[in-house]
Amino acid sequence: MHKRQQPGRRTVLGAAALGAGAAVFGGAGQASAAGRAGVPQELPVPLIVGHRGASGYRPEHTFGSYQLALDMGADVIEQDLVPTKDGHLVCRHENDITATTDVSAHPEFAERKTTKTVDGAKLTGWFTEDFTLAELKTLRAKERIPGTRQHNTVYDGVWEVPTFEEVLRWAEREGRERGRRVWLHIETKHPTYFRKLGLGLEGRVAKALRAHGRHRRNSPNFLQSFEPSSIQRLGKLVDCPKVVLLSTLDSRPWDFVEAGDPRTVADLVTPEGLKWLAGFAQGIGPDLTVIIPRDKDGKLGEPTSVVKDAHAAGLVLHPYTVRNENTFLPADYRRGTDPDAYGDALGVFKAYLGTGIDGLFSDNPDTALLAAAEFRKR
Repeated sequence: MHKRQQPGRRTVLGAAALGAGAAVFGGAGQASAAGRAGVPQELPVPLIVGHRGASGYRPEHTFGSYQLALDMGADVIEQDLVPTKDGHLVCRHENDITATTDVSAHPEFAERKTTKTVDGAKLTGWFTEDFTLAELKTLRAKERIPGTRQHNTVYDGVWEVPTFEEVLRWAEREGRERGRRVWLHIETKHPTYFRKLGLGLEGRVAKALRAHGRHRRNSPNFLQSFEPSSIQRLGKLVDCPKVVLLSTLDSRPWDFVEAGDPRTVADLVTPEGLKWLAGFAQGIGPDLTVIIPRDKDGKLGEPTSVVKDAHAAGLVLHPYTVRNENTFLPADYRRGTDPDAYGDALGVFKAYLGTGIDGLFSDNPDTALLAAAEFRKR
């Protein structure tokens, strides 16, 4: 078992990371951030983010998924934002809605099918920026990976594509009913791509947050993006905490590609790179392989120094994403031969949480919370 980080130290590090410009999270029985006026201590360490809601059990980015994640006890609920043709923000993991809606079954939209290049990837399908909000509202969401999650297909067609505005109102309503704030983890998707289309995301996100009083440093949301420049833009508009998402070590953020910046994620997780990120962000959200790489056989290797180095730079870590199914798990945690069956997901959660990370994204918030409870007690 990997050496586990003591919760008190993680809480202090979280305070250091977020005290300068955002909310700090802590929990009962953990070290407090005494002396930091107005800094809430309402989130536990490590926290669990419901990835696209509870997408292991309901079609992703639907109110069915968000509500279930909240009811399961997820500490934070994630939204990915893309724009419509008429400038509204909607919650989809990608602007390509071919796999997540029933758009292909609508003959009135058959001619909207097209091929586009998004962040260097050539895609054929239907895209949110080619639909008005009214048109999108005629569609219904469906399970993105029905071969793996056949049980989720029973909910195909139940829910609409939610708007960001609807999610903000939902969070306010649920917060009033529960007597506590509902936290969100909000991602700008393909911001450079949309900026070129005249559909910039940052201003729209900031306007919505300000309308609901969620733009302050102690507001109950995180902002996240795979493009550091999007986080920098958001930092000029709102004060809430910001997280730079990082893909695999050999990848480059798309805004770096566009700008001719040669740095890779491997460069960004060096002490120098992390110091640069800490100049405008309060956290990072790395791919799990950045925290614990997999060997040539697909098994978990030894943890890297990224957790220690990020904490030293004053950054918190919310890596992504743990799922219960064998197909997503390291080879040494799979059980049986069915790729869609559950493996030793609890074991994987504990391996990652044992590195001292401050939070974790999961499609299965209930499993993640069960594992996290052990770490919150110490």
